[in-house]
Amino acid sequence: MPEASAPPGKTVVLGERELVIGFRLLGLRDVIVVTPESTATEFDKALSNQEVNLIIASYDLREHLSEGQRARADASLHPLVVFVPSRNGTYAEESVSDLARRVLGVPSPAS
Repeated sequence: MPEASAPPGKTVVLGERELVIGFRLLGLRDVIVVTPESTATEFDKALSNQEVNLIIASYDLREHLSEGQRARADASLHPLVVFVPSRNGTYAEESVSDLARRVLGVPSPAS
C-alpha cells in the first residue's frame, strides 16, 4: 500500500501591493502587503510558521532583510523561499545548477 503523503502546507506571499494582488487573484489566501518597516517582522513570522512550505517574496524585499535573514532565506528548504522580480525592480538570476544544489542538494558537475 502506498505511503500517505503529508498534507500540503501554506504558501505565503510577501510583497508590494501589485505583487500580492496578482497572487490573491490566483486564489492564494496568505498574501501580505509589506512596507520597508514591516518586511523583517513579516518575513520572520512566515519563516517560523511550521505550516508554511513556500514563501514567495518580492526581490526588492531582500534589501530590507538583515544579512542573517538573507542567509536563512537562501539556506532554507522548509519553508522554501523564492524571491520573484518586482514590477519596477531588478533582480539577480539564480542559475539552474545553483537552484538544484540549494533545493535538491545536487552537487554541481566538476569543471
